[in-house]
Amino acid sequence: MAAEPPVPTTRPEPCSISIAGSAPVLSKKPLRHPPITAIPLWQKNKYFFVKTKINTQELLTIIDQLADQLLASYPDADRTVLVGIQQGGVVVSNLIHQSLIKKTKGKTFDHGQLDITFYRDDVRNKILAPDTMHLPFDIEGKTVILVDDVLFTGRTIKAALDALFDYGRPDRVKLCVLVDRPEHRQFPIQADHAGQVIKAQRSDKLKLRVNEQGEAALLLISE
Repeated sequence: MAAEPPVPTTRPEPCSISIAGSAPVLSKKPLRHPPITAIPLWQKNKYFFVKTKINTQELLTIIDQLADQLLASYPDADRTVLVGIQQGGVVVSNLIHQSLIKKTKGKTFDHGQLDITFYRDDVRNKILAPDTMHLPFDIEGKTVILVDDVLFTGRTIKAALDALFDYGRPDRVKLCVLVDRPEHRQFPIQADHAGQVIKAQRSDKLKLRVNEQGEAALLLISE
């Protein structure tokens, strides 16, 4: 039997996390992980630290707040479309769209998803398989709300804009993200709507996980 990997002897620095518009607060003491068994997180027998966990109910609260912001900011549903970026952005946009349907009794933005596989600047370094492109509507002259799970360096959003403008010419593009990590941006790209702002080390990773039962968790991980 293979030997167990060594347990880390040092803990990562704590991070700060805040709801958009509020003051950051210090996160709780990092936990050695697992035991979150319902949601697969990482390779078996690999040790890591979960600095912050946002559970399903907390996520849905953030999603509802984002939906309220979008309804207030874009009252013309016929001229506004919601587009999730594969893959994490599709999960978030689906949740936002479900919330919008409940709030508007079905009269809300058209909803689609954008595949940026071959627009990424690292495409030459990887063997990639395309995701699903599903934009069953015209974006010409409309407001497009791009949705992603995390805004970090800005590279994903740059690729999404390239893909989007090859598809059509919207009137304007807005960006909605579940989490903004503003300290490590490589491009002049900012979110118009952000559910949370998280400040952490560059090496930390944010993982959005959804299991078969529909339970979700947003995890800030330090290996």
